Amino acid sequence: MSQTLSKTSAGAPEDYDVNKMKDVDKLHSRAIGLVGVLFLTVTGAAPISAMLGNVPFGAGSGNGQYIPAAFLLATIVLTIFSVGYAAMAGKVSSVGGFYSFISHGLGREIGLAAGLTSLVAYSLFEASLYGLFASFGHDDFKLWFGVDIPWVYFALFAVVMASILSYFDVKISSAILGIALIAEVLILLVFDFGVFGKGSSAVHIDGNALNVFNVLTDVAAHKTADGKDIAAGAAIVGVFMAFWSWVGFEMAPNYAEESRDPKRIVPLSLYCSVIALGVFYTLTSWAAVSAYPNNDAMLLAAQSDSGNFFTAPLATLVGPTAASIMRVLILTSSFACGMAFHNTTARYFYSLAREGVLPSGLAKTHETFKSPYVGSIVQSAFAALWIVLFLVFLPVPKDTDYNNFQAYVGLYTMLAVLGTMLILVLQATVSLAIIFYFQANHPEDAHWFQTLLCPIIALISQTFLVYVLVKNIPVIGGTATFFTWIPVIGLAVIVIGLVWGFIVRFAAPDTYARIGRIVNDG
Repeated sequence: MSQTLSKTSAGAPEDYDVNKMKDVDKLHSRAIGLVGVLFLTVTGAAPISAMLGNVPFGAGSGNGQYIPAAFLLATIVLTIFSVGYAAMAGKVSSVGGFYSFISHGLGREIGLAAGLTSLVAYSLFEASLYGLFASFGHDDFKLWFGVDIPWVYFALFAVVMASILSYFDVKISSAILGIALIAEVLILLVFDFGVFGKGSSAVHIDGNALNVFNVLTDVAAHKTADGKDIAAGAAIVGVFMAFWSWVGFEMAPNYAEESRDPKRIVPLSLYCSVIALGVFYTLTSWAAVSAYPNNDAMLLAAQSDSGNFFTAPLATLVGPTAASIMRVLILTSSFACGMAFHNTTARYFYSLAREGVLPSGLAKTHETFKSPYVGSIVQSAFAALWIVLFLVFLPVPKDTDYNNFQAYVGLYTMLAVLGTMLILVLQATVSLAIIFYFQANHPEDAHWFQTLLCPIIALISQTFLVYVLVKNIPVIGGTATFFTWIPVIGLAVIVIGLVWGFIVRFAAPDTYARIGRIVNDG
């Protein structure tokens, strides 16, 4: 591999400019603009999956009517995180994302640990979303056609389709994800207008639900007027569910080498996605808790009928057709979201392989489409493996529907919690990396607010969220054994990556020099 170093105003002295490397397969440069990057990343956040999957649990088992305040708080914190993250993206353009940023700021060993952690997190997220797809697919086909198809067939079908579509030009993925994103946003807007536009006794709109000072108010255990029980909740769970809903927006830097003007487009896409999602999430979650005649009715629905938390009031306020459309779009959304994570994972395989950390074959791009097709195929195999492992080894409690338990509680929830914990660790680490990077490489551009205060706030916030997640694992997952292993698995992934980095340092110095340092300065 070429050892020509590139020192430019955009990178560190040890950077390698991929445009000057003749023996590295390239991605499709200048393939997508700002809209394309937004389609690829915001779809990863999956608005309808975030709302239908996270709001009921966050409200019922967390902070009740104040779940919109949790989304507002998350908007503020993640916007602050994006300030430093966007500044870093304006300096380092690489398909490696977290991997490259952390390598530049904190060193190659920690960078490699970040690369492996990112790879595992996004690989798990793809399988997780296909669990959601399979859960709704099984229920919908049984409802619509009277056909009882086991969930695993839906999940594996999604893996195959994502693999086929990701094989082609990134423009095709962008277009497909864009259509899915527009459709799900439209149906959620219909829901919002249905709630806020009625003004009837069927809804209960309270502006106090947006008060961030009430975000840590627990749902209190009590009985409703008709004698039904409402279980107690842990407010911090609602906060965590809100932050979970943004996972995906941070993938924008992974498309830097395929965008037309990465140093402008990537930072702009970060701001657009986090702020637009924040406004939309806050509004829609507020509509959701307002769609019931009182808070007790809302809590009962969230705790006992979460699958219809949105569709039931939508059918009443707008019509059954709208509710049916929403059920279809949760399928397209969860598939599109899984495909977005598939694309990012394939690019992590490509990034790590072209730097010599993984086998070089994973760094091949398609001769015509310039897609990282080998990494895509390998990720499909891993996604299928995660799905089959849950099918074979996840025990189903007695008198429990195995389709719902294995697909939704198991594959979707368990893997999403593990993946989210890893992403929060990465976001905290990259915040620290930003501070060191600017001080070491661009002191002239270091700014007390943009590259110091904002990353410090983000570092503290994300670290606290990891602590909250670990502490509340029993609340989120109950007594399921896998949940208790999540912190151990996450720590093991990070430690393995770190040890691997030190091994490469002494065993393969040429490879070590390239860790996280191949960038696009063109």
